[in-house]
Amino acid sequence: MTSYTNKGPKLDLGNYEGFDHIKYWVGNAKQGKDLSYIKNASLLGFKHIGYQGLETGVRDVVSHVVRQNSITFVFQSPLNPNDKLMSDHQSLHGDGVKDVAFTVDDARGLWENCVQRGGKSIREPWEERDENGVVIMATIGTYGDTVHTFVERKNYHGEFLPNFRRLSFKDPLEETLPPANLGHIDHVVGNQPDLEMDQICEMYEKVFNFHRFWSVDDKQIHTEYSSLRSIVMADYHEKIKMPVNEPAIGRKKSQIQEYSKINIYIYILHYVKLINNYVFFLFSNLRARGLEFITIPDSYYDNLRERLQTSCTKILEDIEILQKLHILVDYDEEGYLLQIFTKPLQDRPTLFIEVIQRRNHQGFGAGNFKSLFEAIRSPWKLIICKMTCFCYKI
Repeated sequence: MTSYTNKGPKLDLGNYEGFDHIKYWVGNAKQGKDLSYIKNASLLGFKHIGYQGLETGVRDVVSHVVRQNSITFVFQSPLNPNDKLMSDHQSLHGDGVKDVAFTVDDARGLWENCVQRGGKSIREPWEERDENGVVIMATIGTYGDTVHTFVERKNYHGEFLPNFRRLSFKDPLEETLPPANLGHIDHVVGNQPDLEMDQICEMYEKVFNFHRFWSVDDKQIHTEYSSLRSIVMADYHEKIKMPVNEPAIGRKKSQIQEYSKINIYIYILHYVKLINNYVFFLFSNLRARGLEFITIPDSYYDNLRERLQTSCTKILEDIEILQKLHILVDYDEEGYLLQIFTKPLQDRPTLFIEVIQRRNHQGFGAGNFKSLFEAIRSPWKLIICKMTCFCYKI
């Protein structure tokens, strides 16, 4: 694994301040909030904070907004059956992410800079306002159908965006469920076909003024069965991290190759990572709230114990409990990362949840790929392969 220190030149105008929200295009936005697309948002502790649709005068698209701490998800569906753009996207990609929006301090300046640097403008800067102020937004295309919207909200004091209305959604079970206190979006990953990772990273460098933060190649993560390469792109202040993955050749198909095979279009968002510090408390509570997680084989933990015996890294958590909860561990000389995956949350495997916790570790779970490749030989049994399309890391 390689870490990079060269951030490149700082932009004279405009700064990225973090992830603003993640927008999903789904078949049924209300169902997405209440039922299956995040396996009932309340299972993860999200609360409904905004709505746009027929009742608010919006006749083409319905939008439901849910939030937990600084994590905001927006579910959108077409109201017009002739909306070919959204319908075709949903047909090809399944229910999943369309827009990874960034909070910025100058939406117009950043949009203009991106366009001057060769970026594809999806929508020029526009304003939306209500009694709570004004928000300025602009949208730039990235790989495939995925876009980034810049959101400048420094002159807005409402809960989400102008002209969204809160609806009274209340889960009667919420008062009886244990808490799920999720924190913030950690990073967003995009999977690419073989030999196309570099050009996507170069696009982020050229258009968005991002730099290389971290990388791993197939010499470091490989077995005879599978391997991959990954480069993490970040803005100058490293508040936004966008890893880009691609497969490498092995005896059998890698997770990214299976992802391409299963999902027709491979130029779509893969991971959304979130973070929380109370790993056992959180994971146990999420199970109690109804989330189902994948089973990790005992051989993984046997290998983990052997590797830790010769490592300077000390895992504070009890390995027996990690094994019982099926929590994965990745580490280096500085610290370690804990992560866990849910089972698919709908019939078409385009959505699952991943939960992470960092303990002084800035990696992205690379060590677990090789460990899982070695622990589970068949790619059809490798759950991370099968549950690709979109992954929410919490």
